[in-house]
Amino acid sequence: MFCRNCGKDVPENAEVCVNCGMKPLMEKKFCQNCGAETEENQEVCTKCGVKLKSSMGKGAKSKLVAGLLGIFLGYLGIHKFYLGYPVPAVIMLLLSIIGGFLTFGAVTGIIGLIGLIEGIVYLTKSDEDFDDIYVQNQKKWF
Repeated sequence: MFCRNCGKDVPENAEVCVNCGMKPLMEKKFCQNCGAETEENQEVCTKCGVKLKSSMGKGAKSKLVAGLLGIFLGYLGIHKFYLGYPVPAVIMLLLSIIGGFLTFGAVTGIIGLIGLIEGIVYLTKSDEDFDDIYVQNQKKWF
């Protein structure tokens, strides 16, 4: 793997590049696969064809926060609000409150179970998979 800031070779699981001190996938100057120079908005490396990755850039969401919100407050759809999915969040919130009132809590329990499952799914994904699936590609359910 190559550092996206300085283009130097770094170990695959490195938290910080020893050459420049940045997180290896933080910037967008070089390809993480071949080290070729890239443009700011480039999505695929023109040299090797690999999709360019970025980690913890602006607007990045934490899978830990999303997972814990899903587990503990999933019945209110708070994890959906956190991830920027307002429509599914409002659906979960209204179903939980109104449906729970009309069914003496049964619907709230089901919505809570959905939130619990989603929270666990978020936490079991790798950071890259979580970012690709739920942040970049905006997968709203499970």
